[in-house]
Amino acid sequence: MRRVVTRALPDGRICSVYPFHVCLKGLEQAILCKDDEDYDAMVKVLCVAARRKNVIIIIYAVVSNHCHVAILAVNQKEADAYSEEIKKAYSMWFSRKYGSQKILKRIEVKAILLENDWHVRNALAYIPRNALDNCCNIDDYKWSGYRAMFRKSIVNGVALANLNTRDRRRTMHTMDRLDGVPWTLDSEGSLIPSSFCDHTYLEDAFCSDQSFFLKTIGGLNVADTRYKLEERPYARVSDTELLNTAQEIAQEWFAKPIEVLSPEQKTRIASYLDHTRKTTPKQLSRVLGVPPERLEKLLRK
Repeated sequence: MRRVVTRALPDGRICSVYPFHVCLKGLEQAILCKDDEDYDAMVKVLCVAARRKNVIIIIYAVVSNHCHVAILAVNQKEADAYSEEIKKAYSMWFSRKYGSQKILKRIEVKAILLENDWHVRNALAYIPRNALDNCCNIDDYKWSGYRAMFRKSIVNGVALANLNTRDRRRTMHTMDRLDGVPWTLDSEGSLIPSSFCDHTYLEDAFCSDQSFFLKTIGGLNVADTRYKLEERPYARVSDTELLNTAQEIAQEWFAKPIEVLSPEQKTRIASYLDHTRKTTPKQLSRVLGVPPERLEKLLRK
């Protein structure tokens, strides 16, 4: 598979883009989607935010207290901006509907670079599998991009661009004009996944073999994948555990122990750890032996 590909972005630029996994992680006591209207709004937030922040959605899944989306973005900064836009936009929806101002305050969102083929395939398979968390069949789950894959959802819907500006804004819960978007709506006014998901990227990742995709979904080590995509990025780790992880990355990336790496190589690892672990510049400085002022500038914190 080609992990890094060239795509036309929403703003029309043609760029090399990288795959990221984004998770808006809710809490047991903080249900984000209480009814079908909320699920529909979350999917539309994912789509509108992608247009605003110039990223491309591959596949997504929305469940009651969190959502997952795989995207293609030019760099980590733009993937992070998309992540924060999701949280901001859905927070506005939730506040307007339920009058709650703080429900998303403690909810985190992260964009994690999918750095190898194994990571990409497991993330793309894990996302639609989340339908099982809502006790639904993956094939039939409405709030997932799975239906767009392998031409599963060729539906002649209503083109959003054909609606007038007021109706587009009302349907999509946004004041954005959305002129010229290729998105289509089904008879219930919900977005049709095949009109905005990059099914080609996922299909290429699985060698255009749907059975390969299904076998990967069925064969996932769910606990391990959940830990790597949902739990590990949000849990603070000790210096010892972080150092062990840094040593593994140093061997994988540079075939050297962390102690002999150059400052540039160490800061590259620091940037990766910052987005895949819950850490701080001070902890990274202690663990990697990089001056804190260098990391503060690098990580913009």
